[in-house]
Amino acid sequence: MQYKNLHKWDVTPAEAIEIQNTLREKIILSLQHSALKDVKYIAGADVAYQKVGQGFSHASTGYAAVIVMTFPDLEVVEEKRVKAEIRFPYIPGLLAFREAPILLKAFERLKKEPDLIIFDGQGIAHPRGMGIASHMGIILNKPTIGCAKSKLFGIYNEPGKKAGDFSYLYSPQEADNVIGAVVRTKLNTKPVFVSIGHKIDLQTSIKFILECRRGYRIPEPTRIAHNLVNAVIT
Repeated sequence: MQYKNLHKWDVTPAEAIEIQNTLREKIILSLQHSALKDVKYIAGADVAYQKVGQGFSHASTGYAAVIVMTFPDLEVVEEKRVKAEIRFPYIPGLLAFREAPILLKAFERLKKEPDLIIFDGQGIAHPRGMGIASHMGIILNKPTIGCAKSKLFGIYNEPGKKAGDFSYLYSPQEADNVIGAVVRTKLNTKPVFVSIGHKIDLQTSIKFILECRRGYRIPEPTRIAHNLVNAVIT
């Protein structure tokens, strides 16, 4: 799978923020030419860390996994794992600069190109509207969804308790600006935080997350990717 290097990764936090602000203008917040009406392959991506010292901000080694599955059957057709040094520190809001370089090494090894990619992280539900799902979507030129286990940014009302219930996530700076959705994927279980990454709209993002459930809180593509990388370090 090919991608374009749009900027360097060896940057300071201030330079990283400047890159995010520049790239934000490239995000496409809608479906393009019905590109997702015939999704055959869907991917999930995740990164885990070999902990060194106190806390994962001190991690020096990362493991990335990308899983490609058929859709809607969700059968694994390809998986790639990569081990690499992690150089960027853990800073909330700058996850892409920590994880994207190793994830790109995994994506470039894929032979089966996915139609849609789900990331364990934020899309536009981010202080600068530029989470890892949006950042990677632009670089890979693919429709992407951010599906995070916790909120980074925004305000919301708790959704209903049934699977499929959701409420909207709003920008705290603009009360009428919807930046994502808080989606209940399993009865009486904590919701996930879904947001547009790139080349998709929010309702379609929610639809795919719900269709990728297989009895767990986390959608199957990112759940399998998470299990794969964590099996290496445990």
